[in-house]
Amino acid sequence: MKNVTIAFVGGGNMARSLIGGLLADGMPPQNIWVADPNESVLRGHQQRFAVHTTADNGEAVRHAQVIVLAVKPQVAKDVAQTLGPAVRDRQPLVISIAAGIRESDLRGWLGIDTAIVRTMPNTPALVGSGATALFANPAVNKEQKNLAESILRAVGMTLWVDDEGLMDAVTALSGSGPAYFFLIMEAMEQAGHRLGLPHDTARLLTLQTAFGAAKMALESNEELSALRQRVTSPGGTTERAVKVLQEHRLEAVFDEALRAAHQRSVELATMFGGK
Repeated sequence: MKNVTIAFVGGGNMARSLIGGLLADGMPPQNIWVADPNESVLRGHQQRFAVHTTADNGEAVRHAQVIVLAVKPQVAKDVAQTLGPAVRDRQPLVISIAAGIRESDLRGWLGIDTAIVRTMPNTPALVGSGATALFANPAVNKEQKNLAESILRAVGMTLWVDDEGLMDAVTALSGSGPAYFFLIMEAMEQAGHRLGLPHDTARLLTLQTAFGAAKMALESNEELSALRQRVTSPGGTTERAVKVLQEHRLEAVFDEALRAAHQRSVELATMFGGK
């Protein structure tokens, strides 16, 4: 990957985290271009990473074998259509991290034969702990798949889905998921404070408990239900608390919430797509 040149079209937070991860993995900064209309964004990338920067998307693309489309979905169509001639001429790999933009729409804007990997990272990528799902169209070869996976793995774990339709479910689960956990942690912190704990104490205990539970689950081969049961002693405090959560239909609430997020993901893809 060190011999590959990557152009980031859009220099926002996700691009910044990916560039930081790639440089930490040993990619030379001279192999990275960032294109963005915001001069302060470009200056920040230059000062922090010493990469090439430009306000001209076309200039960045002309140097690259890989294009990372890292723009907001509202402007993805205009940006992609502008890049279309250069993409059709150079035939690079295009990795899209534009939320909700379908591969078929990207192919219509960029060129019917474009090799496209659509991805759905989440915000923990900003701290190197992201979860990213990837979908490749038939034009993507094995080497390009490995390359796309290596780029996204610089900010966390990756996995492939064979059906692009599942990307809406990925968006509902892991794309939006950090906000669900923040809400749960916020509720736990506030409940702990109401029980008499100082704010700082309640916050630290909440965050470390969330981190520890996730680490236990990641390092275990057991089902989550088995882990829960193992820490729920009969007649104990945990059992009583879990019973209250179940009586309030926590599982049904999450099912309804994820279905709502899934539906909105489909709606947004339709809204921002089209030829």
